[in-house]
Amino acid sequence: MVKLAVADGGRIVAQRCEERFGSSSVDELLAACPAVDKAVVCSTRGDAEEVAAAVRRKVGWCLEFTPRTPVPLRNAYRTPETLGRDRLAAAVGAAERFPGRNVLVVDFGTALTIDLVTADGTFRGGFISPGVRSRFRSLHDYTAKLPLCAPTEEMLPLGVTTETAVMQGVMQGVAYEIGGHMERMGAEYGDLCTIFTGGDAKYFAKRIKNTIFADCNLVFRGLNRILEYNATEKNPD
Repeated sequence: MVKLAVADGGRIVAQRCEERFGSSSVDELLAACPAVDKAVVCSTRGDAEEVAAAVRRKVGWCLEFTPRTPVPLRNAYRTPETLGRDRLAAAVGAAERFPGRNVLVVDFGTALTIDLVTADGTFRGGFISPGVRSRFRSLHDYTAKLPLCAPTEEMLPLGVTTETAVMQGVMQGVAYEIGGHMERMGAEYGDLCTIFTGGDAKYFAKRIKNTIFADCNLVFRGLNRILEYNATEKNPD
């Protein structure tokens, strides 16, 4: 899956999602937003160099986001070369949205990631576990006769069929997992705000009792901040 977006003044003004990258996707987005003069490419699949080369033919200044790219956060991760670029971009976006705050970033993707950015602007690390749909898929694939279920907003005190038992088991299990991390991080760091992002975040707003913020464009915001940081602050000329 390939996602493209255009930002203007820190605001996401256009975006699209494609099954695979093609230069025509860039052409169509630039046709709608012709004032774009720089870009950033982030890939978790290892094809960033190829994509960046294609984008550079369309946009004059293109940053390939790698583990060596400077970011406006201190990184306390002990293996920065293995840190997912999307996790770091989301952390940058969270720090920009809530400066001077301790922020817990919960990203509902193929994996569920829960990361902490502290008020001093440091990425502290976090947790990775199977995402919501990955849990449903593993139950179906590795357990005999269990149905393949999907995320739901329905909340039941108990599953009363095998299907609802799977659905509520996975959904409530994820909710309790997140709630436990929120409680522990809040007790340790205080003044903690939590932000949800990712495709399945919408299913958990009502399941989590604490106050949370939702931002489906958090990774895009972080990438835009990284781009501006490198294009202007790190390279002012």
